[in-house]
Amino acid sequence: MKKDFAGTVSFITGASSGIGEAVARELVARGGKVALVARRLERLETLVRELGKDNAIALVGDVTKDGDLESAAEATVKKFGKLDITIANAGFGISGKLAKTSINDYRKQFETNFFGVLRTIYSTLPQLIEHKGRLVIIGSVAGHIGVPGTSAYSASKFAVRGLAESITAELQPKGVSVVLISPGFVTSEIRHLDNEGILHSDSKDYVPPWLAVPAHVAARELVNAIKKRKRERILTGHGKALWALDRYLPQLTPLLAKFLP
Repeated sequence: MKKDFAGTVSFITGASSGIGEAVARELVARGGKVALVARRLERLETLVRELGKDNAIALVGDVTKDGDLESAAEATVKKFGKLDITIANAGFGISGKLAKTSINDYRKQFETNFFGVLRTIYSTLPQLIEHKGRLVIIGSVAGHIGVPGTSAYSASKFAVRGLAESITAELQPKGVSVVLISPGFVTSEIRHLDNEGILHSDSKDYVPPWLAVPAHVAARELVNAIKKRKRERILTGHGKALWALDRYLPQLTPLLAKFLP
């Protein structure tokens, strides 16, 4: 495999599973170093053993807590000497129709999916500016198309997309590229988390296996987008198709919404 990320150091939140874990593997395979940030230390340490201690560091951090990410960023620079790619990946989804959810549900959703992204950005931005790096924000196709029954999640991802679009022009003169990634259905634990963010690994996945793209396949496309400093990349074929249909045939959106991530 081509070592096209040799010499790079990436800071990945939500790195203990799903896309974050797969991206870490892909980056190391392509010569990069990675700082793995998540709440579950055991999982991170297992991944570090796989990737090698010279290539990865496990850092406990909660994107909803002030100070955690600053400490993680400092530890990353202490180990690797710099930080030049940030991947704001941590997130989860609250489900439920408007009448069944509360303002607190929306607050909780935004605390992780939006303010968690902001905390990630603020904690690493000085390094990104110094090294003319790349800021990668994980959004969603649901950030383009409102999904009935998951309004809190869709709203948070619309906000993330607005943030990414707004700061792109601000950071470009400083040499920092913003890459917005909008996945569709990818194999991960996100659909097994309840509204409190608690994992139920034995719960039924509402997405059929044939539709979910394997995480390692999505990670390869994501890393290619980082390399090219793409402004936005929709990762999955079904995600691209739904985005195009909504844009050009919006009258179909209510019929298609139930198939969205």
